[in-house]
Amino acid sequence: MALSLGGRTFAPFPVNHSGVFLKAVRSNGLPLFPWRHSPWRRTGNVLDPEMKAFLEENTEVTNRGSLTPEIRLRLLTPRCKFWWQRADLWPYSDPYWAVYWPGGQAVSRYLLDNPDVVRGRSVLDLGSGCGATAIAAKMGGASKILANDIDPIAGMAITLNCELNQLNPFPVLTKNILDLEQDKWDLVVLGDMFYDEDLADSLHQWLKNCFWAHRTRVLIGDPGRPQFSGHSIQHQLHKVVEYSLPEPTRKENNGLTTSTVWDFRP
Repeated sequence: MALSLGGRTFAPFPVNHSGVFLKAVRSNGLPLFPWRHSPWRRTGNVLDPEMKAFLEENTEVTNRGSLTPEIRLRLLTPRCKFWWQRADLWPYSDPYWAVYWPGGQAVSRYLLDNPDVVRGRSVLDLGSGCGATAIAAKMGGASKILANDIDPIAGMAITLNCELNQLNPFPVLTKNILDLEQDKWDLVVLGDMFYDEDLADSLHQWLKNCFWAHRTRVLIGDPGRPQFSGHSIQHQLHKVVEYSLPEPTRKENNGLTTSTVWDFRP
């Protein structure tokens, strides 16, 4: 995912806000966490107390304004001071995980409405961000879940969001999974990941390999970004469901009105 502030653009699409909304921050200087050197964040590991306190102080717990009111999340909202302050005051990496993007909302809504898709199955949430889609899979009865996000802070946020929803935290992989040997998954889910042409090409090839090697089902959520709608992957997609986005999500995403779940069948 990506963020934007003023003239600096880090977003997969323009974001429309009044005032100064923190959606861009320094992209270097990630803090070290006790678990960062291991790619797996396993249940039972203790969260870094200082980082946990920082996230709890500077995010709001909310379930409003999204397609999934069943899921509570820690997000950046107008009630948070960093929504308004200068971007360079945020001390960590770009907080893409602190936004509940519309593609992820659509996939999460679909899993909550159709728990048979995940029940008893292994699920990889690729580019997990706030972890909402992995949480939806857990609520639906998935037997094994891995959330993947390259930002270790997202891993902490995902763990906190699991606890908010009375769920035991599942593993989080904080490495680029596209560079690793593929594991076997029954289902791969991803939302809002086709915002850059080079990344889109890499994802397309990785997902094809995953499908052909393991017959993995792949569900993709996207609100209609040009990098996705104009990509060659469109010839291998089957529309599953389209959702009308809630008004708050529309306002935060420059007027995008719908988000669609696609079934990838190469």
